[in-house]
Parts: sequence; C-alpha cells; structure tokens
Amino acid sequence: MGVATPFRFDLAPDRVASMPPEARGLRRDQVRLLVASPGNVVHTQFAQLADHLVAGDLLVVNTSPTMPAAVDGFVRGRAVSVHFSSRTARWNWTIEVRQRDNSGPVLDLHRGDVVEVECGAIALLEPAAPAGTEGVRLWRSQVAVKGGVRRYLARHGRPIRYGYVPDPWPLSAYQTVFADDSIWPGSAEMASAARPFSVSLVDHLRAAGVGIEPIALHAGVSSLEAHEPPPAEPFEVPRNTAAAVNRTKRSGRRVIAVGTTVTRALESVADDDGFVSFRAGWTDLVLGPDRPGRVVDGIITGWHPPEASHLELLEAVAGRDLVTAAYEAAVGGDYLWHEFGDSCLLLP
Repeated sequence: MGVATPFRFDLAPDRVASMPPEARGLRRDQVRLLVASPGNVVHTQFAQLADHLVAGDLLVVNTSPTMPAAVDGFVRGRAVSVHFSSRTARWNWTIEVRQRDNSGPVLDLHRGDVVEVECGAIALLEPAAPAGTEGVRLWRSQVAVKGGVRRYLARHGRPIRYGYVPDPWPLSAYQTVFADDSIWPGSAEMASAARPFSVSLVDHLRAAGVGIEPIALHAGVSSLEAHEPPPAEPFEVPRNTAAAVNRTKRSGRRVIAVGTTVTRALESVADDDGFVSFRAGWTDLVLGPDRPGRVVDGIITGWHPPEASHLELLEAVAGRDLVTAAYEAAVGGDYLWHEFGDSCLLLP
C-alpha cells in the first residue's frame, strides 16, 4: 500500500535540525510544540505540554533504549558502515549496509558476501525483504563477533546518524528519559517523540494527574525507501499498561501515544472497540485507510519528511484534515524536522 501524503511540501535545508537542542542552547523540553485540534492550532513550548492535557489522560511511552547500532566494516575491499536493525535469533540480525560517508545504502551486495568488522565478521544470508528497484537494502545475516553482539556494540558501536546530522553525538543524546537500559536488544534508532521530555516535566505531568505507562517496541532502522512500509518489529505491551489503557478508555479520558512506535504497539493489541490486551511478540501492523486507529486518541510526534510512511499512520489516528493543517502550520511556522527537532501534539 502506498502512502498518501496529506499534502506535498519541500523541506528546506535550514528546516532540518542538525544537532541536539542542547547544542543550540536549549533544554530538551524547550523545543517548540505545535498543538493541533479540529479548527485550532496553538504554537507553544514542549515544557507547556501539561496545559493541553487534563487529569486522567494517559501518556503511553516507549522504554526501548537506543543501541549504539552502527559499526564500521569492509566488504569486497570497500569501506562501509553496518547498521544493526533487529535481532531475529541469538546470532542472527537484520542489518543494513551503508556507504561509509552516510550517502546511502549499499545495494549491490549478494547472498554469501561477508562484511569484515573489527574482531568479527557478518555473513549475508538472504534478503530480509523483496529487493527494491536498485537492489537489496536489508539483509538477514549471521553475526560472529567477539563477546557477542551486546558487548561488541557497547565497545565498538555508535548511534546511527544520517547526512543531515554532520557531527557525531554521544549515545546519551539519543536516549530518552524513559529508556530502560536493562532491556535488550533495544532499538536501532531512538524513539524520538519522547526526546523532549525532561525529568522535571514528567514530575509535573504526574502531579497534574496525567498517567504515564510503558510499552517496549524495538524499532529497526528508519532509513526506508520512499513510501516503504515499516518492517515487522518486536514489542511488548505489559499487563499493567493494558489495564491502565482500558481504565482510561472506560473513564472517557484520552490515551495519548508518545510516538508512532507506541501507536503501532497499542493498535496491534486493540480489539474492534478500542480495548487492549497485554501481549509480547512481533507486529507487522501497518495503519492506514484500510486500518484506522482504534485505541489511540491523540499522538505526540516529531515532524516527518514528505515521503515518510509515518504520515499514513498519523492520518489513521488523527485524520487527513488535521494532519494537513498541522503540517501546513509547521511549514509556515519554521519548525525544525527530524529527531533533534520540534514536536507536535495531534488531538483529533
């Protein structure tokens, strides 16, 4: 299914956040926040989030930590980077091989190729998805590294970044306040919708009667081709979270998903009436016109590029008209895009 974007827009280079807000002299919670509800758009600061929620509302957050999932290697004598995406078995991972200069994926590899990495090797077993028009982007692979993948990444890995972030930043810049370091394997890339939360903001929300409950969804690499749907991802909706969501629905309050990963997890366990059950497993759910949202009443999200599959998910939750209004206001209001950028709260 292709993505029907709410409207077409050009993302100017100066609208891309190329560094964390802290490097721009801001606290995490001082990024801008656009709040969109039917017929109304408010421009504010993320630190004022509580002003747009009420006691009894429930925020659901993703506690999956960000892995240092990028390492350097060589294949056929070519310098490359390897991005660990999702673990499929103890030694088997879905990976993406990219140009060392971050200019894009390496698409001319073949089954049986071996990527040599420091203290180990990664053998390409088979494509993890059908080949695109130019070649295979994601590979199922067998990883043989000293000490196992977790220790190996902790020692040799770094956060995944793309060309719009020219400088490296420490792993701490890619962790949210909700990240649980005890969880493994974690996510290839940050659950960035939660990045603007600070400890003080979390305390303020709880004091205001807003509930906060966790799920875990381990997101793979986000470097999808234009309009490519997300791959299957492992997730868990705990028993206590499911109970809190159902209580909130019964009380007539709102369930607000902090990010598309949370939305995908909750909607994967929702029945036709919008009530959820606890479950752990893999989800291949793709929300869109054929499968609208059932449980999520609102969503906190970053700003996605025009070809992103996330836009279809936002429309499934908030409706095309509201997403269009929000994006038109953001483009006209000079908001910043991507994981270090500004935020949006959609309240249909």
